[in-house]
Amino acid sequence: MPATSARAFWIAAPGRGEIRDEEIGGPSAADVVVRALYSGISRGTEALVFQGRVPATEYQRMRAPFQAGEFPAPVKYGYSSVGRVERGPADLVGRDVFVLYPHQTHYVVAATSVHVLPPQVPPARAVLAANLETAINALWDARPHVGDRIAVVGGGTVGCLAAWLAGRMPGCDVELVDTRASRAAIARALGVRFAPPDRASGHADLVIHASGTGAGLETALRLAGFEATIVEVSWYGDERVTVPLGGGFHANRLTLKSSQVGSVADSQRPRWDARRRMGLALTMLADPALDALITGESSFDELPHVLARLASDPGDELTHRIRY
Repeated sequence: MPATSARAFWIAAPGRGEIRDEEIGGPSAADVVVRALYSGISRGTEALVFQGRVPATEYQRMRAPFQAGEFPAPVKYGYSSVGRVERGPADLVGRDVFVLYPHQTHYVVAATSVHVLPPQVPPARAVLAANLETAINALWDARPHVGDRIAVVGGGTVGCLAAWLAGRMPGCDVELVDTRASRAAIARALGVRFAPPDRASGHADLVIHASGTGAGLETALRLAGFEATIVEVSWYGDERVTVPLGGGFHANRLTLKSSQVGSVADSQRPRWDARRRMGLALTMLADPALDALITGESSFDELPHVLARLASDPGDELTHRIRY
């Protein structure tokens, strides 16, 4: 019998999650019913949402595509679900798909909202799709050139993916910079160099900052060469960050530029939309080297405790995968 109910993860109050039962309703002829296989925790953003740290000014802009409830809580939030279509158009039934949906066992969405996985991309790896889409947009905003010296400051999932993308450009020398020595092994798996902040190479042609910390941003500014661009990918929620614009910021004529996945980068916007961008991300997930970025897995029932732990003390984790 097709599922008519589901179990979903909700942030019941800042710092407290729970799993709730809910009805999913019947699909229309234009809908699909998806049974979740995996979902991914976007550790930076989801940790801030879990802690209730979305500024009131950003309540509307920070809404996930299929969010239920309102910030700060109760809210059902997430955007990295991989599942199998159980009902819907004949060409989709039985296909594995990626959907920008919260953590939930079954759900109904319009058929146009699912992205079919390429045959060479395993569902377990596809939980990286949303973060890879963010990294692609960051590279589009950054506009690297062949042969550039590129520093990526912050070895979280998005930073690692940005470094991996940049490292595939001909002639580029890419260095992943992070305070955690464990990121050296990740950098090797992705084919780029690694350095702690105090040993990082300077005079970079391009710097991508993704550490989510003021100290990381200061490092990014320090590593930038003359007239270089620093692309800020981090989102800080309600945290105030001091930006050190003294020192060589003006003398080196640096550019500090924001990047955010909600809008396609202006360099690509005339020809690309979000769906085409997601298709590119899914195709690029064929590389098995990216499995290094999935550093933990838990069952769906464990999710309230797992997210509470990741929000307070993530340790060396990158992407944590939820198994259904």
